Amino acid sequence: MARPRLGQHFLAGAGWRERIIHAALSPSDRAAPSRHAGQQPPADGVWIEIGAGHGEMTALLASQASHVVAIELDAKLLPGLRALAERLGNVSVVSGDVLSLNLEDLAGGRRFRVYGNIPYYITSPIVHHLFARPKHLEAAYLVVQLEVAERLAARPGRREYGYLSAFTQYYADSEILLRIPPGAFRPPPKVASALVALRLPGQRATLGVRDEATFVEFLKGCFAQKRKTLRNNLRAMVPPARAELLLAECGVAREARAEQLGLPEFARIFAGLHAGA
Repeated sequence: MARPRLGQHFLAGAGWRERIIHAALSPSDRAAPSRHAGQQPPADGVWIEIGAGHGEMTALLASQASHVVAIELDAKLLPGLRALAERLGNVSVVSGDVLSLNLEDLAGGRRFRVYGNIPYYITSPIVHHLFARPKHLEAAYLVVQLEVAERLAARPGRREYGYLSAFTQYYADSEILLRIPPGAFRPPPKVASALVALRLPGQRATLGVRDEATFVEFLKGCFAQKRKTLRNNLRAMVPPARAELLLAECGVAREARAEQLGLPEFARIFAGLHAGA
């Protein structure tokens, strides 16, 4: 039984689970044979599953991976997951809150991918946690509220585009793979959901930002008051005259808003802001 206080909404049918696993795996993964009793699993790297629940998705991931790390916070679900892990042989069960865990340590220093059916109320903290140590993370496939998925994938100029969009796309190429109706879950949530793919390295690989932590804080400042122009938001960082000159030097219109700019423009402004520092 799902526990609402933990944000639990379990996928109810095998059909949706199969569609999600198919969408999340690369073409070569999809062609890999399923694991049967007595066979070794294909050596396709490590998956970390956030919120393994009853283990249905865990088993599907394990059929295609060399190892699955199944994270679960709900203590009542752990005995079933551990029994499943014993049967499968390539699953480790970790009890705890994903936000307190070092995923790179759980992956043993190997490259890994993440799957999670994420409680809606902590989607943003989990996305930030994933990118806190992105060295070995290849991609994340997250089932989230559709509205949040649209923000993660929104491009400049769209109503949904904001700080979370820019932050995510700095680290990963984001794409909505599936839209999932409330009826696919038990209990059904009040909103539609979506499977979103976050494939690293995103624009981070080409922008050449030297101080990433400061750049992220800069992005937050640029979107601090979305209805105001970027020039006005920059005034919290530099004097008004310097803000106007900086935009002009970077080829950005004086009345532009943050939601109209892509990451290359933000990176240019950020570089100008810290030139000579």
